[in-house]
Amino acid sequence: MTATPGLRRTSRILLFDPEGRVFLLDTNAPSSDGFHRWITPGGGVDPGESHRDAAVRELREETGIVITDPGEPVWSSDFAVTWDQADHDRGHAEFYVVRTEGFALSDAEWTDDERVDILASRWWTAAELDATDEAFEPEHLPTLVRRFGPRTGAGRPDTDTPGTAERMRATPDH
Repeated sequence: MTATPGLRRTSRILLFDPEGRVFLLDTNAPSSDGFHRWITPGGGVDPGESHRDAAVRELREETGIVITDPGEPVWSSDFAVTWDQADHDRGHAEFYVVRTEGFALSDAEWTDDERVDILASRWWTAAELDATDEAFEPEHLPTLVRRFGPRTGAGRPDTDTPGTAERMRATPDH
């Protein structure tokens, strides 16, 4: 079986903590071989939805973090999809930067598929990504972490800047 022809638009969030580490989810790929990889929070853009709106929704659904504006996309990627159980054979991803002081991961809005597909979560440095044998996407992730992870000034988030986590919400029933 091969991927179904079609393009899937996605919005992804480079979620950084004060140390410039990126938050990733270890997720199953749509592949019959059991392949899994570390990816940023995010997902598909629904029909009639903008990439920006999808970024806000996906961040809330996958982490529990609520923001109103992720700012402008900082990077985009067009890629081929080769997994045999995918519902698309091409993808376009827009990446946004969001900063947080930290949060308790909430699965309150996870879909049934996400409850099966999300295997683990953790914070990663660019050096850890460079050194790991574990799969992650996109392949340029360590470069993106180095470029967008470091903070300027006192190392505190700028709460007036779009893309800063304005309110964090966690569900205690994990």
